[in-house]
Amino acid sequence: MDTSVSVTTQYQSGFGNEFATEALPGALPKGRNSPQQVPYGLYAEQFSGTAFTAPRDHNLRTWFYRIRPSVKHKPFKQLSKSLIKGAPFNDVPPNPNQMRWDPLPIPDDKTDFISGLVTMMGAGEVGMAGLAIHIYAANSSMEDKYFYNADGEMLLVPQQGALQLYTEMGLLEVNPNEIAVIPRGVKFQVKLPDGPSRGYVLENYGSAMRLPDLGPIGSNGLANPRDFLYPVARYEDKEGDFKLISKFGGNIWQAEINHIPLDVVAWHGNFAPYKYDLANFNAVGSISFDHIDPSVYTVLTSQSNTMGVANVDFVIFPPRWIVANNTYRPPWYHRNIMSEFMGLIRGEYDGRKEGFVPGGSSLHNSMSPHGNDADVFEAASIADLEPVYIDGSMAFMFETRYVYRLTEFAMQTPCLQAEYFKCWQGLKKHFNESMD
Repeated sequence: MDTSVSVTTQYQSGFGNEFATEALPGALPKGRNSPQQVPYGLYAEQFSGTAFTAPRDHNLRTWFYRIRPSVKHKPFKQLSKSLIKGAPFNDVPPNPNQMRWDPLPIPDDKTDFISGLVTMMGAGEVGMAGLAIHIYAANSSMEDKYFYNADGEMLLVPQQGALQLYTEMGLLEVNPNEIAVIPRGVKFQVKLPDGPSRGYVLENYGSAMRLPDLGPIGSNGLANPRDFLYPVARYEDKEGDFKLISKFGGNIWQAEINHIPLDVVAWHGNFAPYKYDLANFNAVGSISFDHIDPSVYTVLTSQSNTMGVANVDFVIFPPRWIVANNTYRPPWYHRNIMSEFMGLIRGEYDGRKEGFVPGGSSLHNSMSPHGNDADVFEAASIADLEPVYIDGSMAFMFETRYVYRLTEFAMQTPCLQAEYFKCWQGLKKHFNESMD
């Protein structure tokens, strides 16, 4: 039997809401999560993203009503060949150098999202706290195989080509300049409707991503909850020979399964995948002088057990007005206790004129100094300070309390720019004791 509802994409909105959705009328039980007999002969299955006893406002769980329970599959076997890594990251010693990479090339051989995923760096402990950063380059859709990550939630940032994410809860269509978050444990399949695709993946081992508190900003600004979109129930009922791939304990495992695992007919809860259009971000900044810290561009944060210090923040640098007077406007030279991985989705980042291109990335680890190249500094120091609108650009940052530890792949790939340091060697000495 091959049955599924329409592939027309539908969404429900509101960050972290308690959603209820069904693909068949009456599939959601009334009044009981696990009645003795579920409508349509379905199985009830609870999907927990936090400990049962987590405080109510942090508790994440969803009830599935599915055709077959998730437990029905053959034993997993570990796959030995993979560029996907997990903590501990001990390939090479931690590196204090400023580093930058060219975009990962689109492969020539047939490569889907999972086989095109490579790990660049990470820190912490799988399943507990910390993170990993991956980059993907793919040219084909996943066929007859499905994936879930038991180690952490995945924040996907496509840079080239759209992604269709067929998940247990429904379908998400994610275009460049949009992001998607797949919670830990959710099974999904990735299709490429536009052909070759490339992008970035943050794997978050820590607490689930949430919206940052606004503090003195008040009740409005940054990302609005209403703009986060969640899928509606959609199911597939098909038997055959399929593969279920799992990332577990930092390793990749595979099991045979005789049915498509995306067979959830109805679900309700607050633990589900979602998408967000970065164009909806409401940027705030200085309208007088000096800079506001880039933390005001935080879209989502994974909190740590230290107040105000993130396990990881997802920060963007969107189109915005720059109006500050008597101010050096580009990002200032700085050293930061937090470690910064940056990527570029489109356009040109205002702090770099050469070498940092869409699909590329850079790393400035904890306390490693960084800032504008020499040409940017010279031009910004004498520029007329008229209001300027930065348009056509979207850069982002994965900022963490941890020191990033690089993989062997990241250190050996031809994409690594060995001469990145030269962009600062042209900085001139302007010191003058007489202030003339």
